[in-house]
Amino acid sequence: MTKHQLYSQIKQKQSFLCIGLDVDLNKVPKHLLEEEDPIFAFNKAIIDATHHLCVAYKPNTAFYEAYGIKGWKALEKTINYLNENHPEIFTIADAKRGDIGNTSTMYAKAFFEDLAFNSVTVAPYMGKDSVEPFLAFEDKHTILLALTSNQGAFDFQTKTVEGQELYKQVLETSKGWTNSQNLMYVVGATKAEYLAEIRQIIPESFLLVPGVGAQGGNLQEVCKYGMNSNVGLLINSSRGIIYASNGKDFAEAAASKARELQEQMADIMS
Repeated sequence: MTKHQLYSQIKQKQSFLCIGLDVDLNKVPKHLLEEEDPIFAFNKAIIDATHHLCVAYKPNTAFYEAYGIKGWKALEKTINYLNENHPEIFTIADAKRGDIGNTSTMYAKAFFEDLAFNSVTVAPYMGKDSVEPFLAFEDKHTILLALTSNQGAFDFQTKTVEGQELYKQVLETSKGWTNSQNLMYVVGATKAEYLAEIRQIIPESFLLVPGVGAQGGNLQEVCKYGMNSNVGLLINSSRGIIYASNGKDFAEAAASKARELQEQMADIMS
């Protein structure tokens, strides 16, 4: 999927919502545990109820790997269901990979070729030869961790090194990597005040922004500082949508929460 196709979908749906599919079997409605594949059954119901309200889905792969081969099969079924039924929707493998070059190539093949995701999240701190193998795939996108929403982000990412914060050095340096036009960046919603300076460095890039909702990020603040002329934002909400109810109405409740955010986004875009 190209960035133009993603932006076209954003305009059509008046939404830049990304829904995180972080499935914890301790939190899903109990009746689903009777299904042959409760993880996929949960995801399918959420997708069927919300696909018209969002432009992206982001499974966090840890929530699937934790269940072994059954979890990985559920992830495969989920991405296949999305690609077959909603190919216009942008898919993100939230895997936070990144290793030496030949290993990164294999990670990229796993997510871009075998599972056919549109994008994957990647950690930048091993440098360009750990990221460029992902960037080599045409019309696939590498979402680089730039400034994350967790408290530990202040341990390293905001430290000043040679007169500049480390996350800014990551942003500046990454622009010089081969096929850097395929880069997007993760910037946490709880760091909204940093977005203005980030936009000075990467004015045209898409930003994946987690942390709106359960983590306390503010949509209006993120848009005020982070939106560009092509919107340029994918606002992720996971728990606040998918666990809106643990009853049999869970999919309807998720759609209601997603609609609330979509309507706010439509107002901001108008």
